[in-house]
Amino acid sequence: MKMIVGLGNVGPQYKETRHNTGFMVVDDFADKHGVELSTQKIEAKIGSTNINGEKVMLVEPLTFMNESGRSVGPLMKFFKLDLSDLIVIYDDMDLPIGKIRLRNHGSAGGHNGIKSLIAHLGTDKFNRIKVGTDHPTKESVVNYVLGHFTDDQKPGLNQAIDNSVSALEEFINGEEFNKLENKYN
Repeated sequence: MKMIVGLGNVGPQYKETRHNTGFMVVDDFADKHGVELSTQKIEAKIGSTNINGEKVMLVEPLTFMNESGRSVGPLMKFFKLDLSDLIVIYDDMDLPIGKIRLRNHGSAGGHNGIKSLIAHLGTDKFNRIKVGTDHPTKESVVNYVLGHFTDDQKPGLNQAIDNSVSALEEFINGEEFNKLENKYN
């Protein structure tokens, strides 16, 4: 089984904000594959499906971004998953809009959701897709990440979401993560 986790904040005021990019990728994947995230378990919305014989669980923590690990850690234990079966999608201000970067380990880089995951998983060695949101030029970081993408940014965002979904599909179909890093980075 593969667990795909999108990071974001819960509530209509955060819908489609830069910090909810992980949720946007999971929602797009779910729409494409006819999955409804309707089950609530261990502080998360969950949906599951089978793709080419592989069970896939889609997860959106309900804990708010900074406490994402509080949900993901216990879910990994409950379903007895290996870290190699986990992939986490989240926003990254150090990447330009439209770019994604895949990594199989690394520090949190100042991202509080990833800090929480590392703390609850006990390691930084898990697969991730970082989706570029670019840096703010005039506003504070908090206002920027909790703000919405501009009309000029949306085409790049849509491309990044499409590329993320494609990478997820290849991961589910058994492609080695390091090969996906080479392809998408």
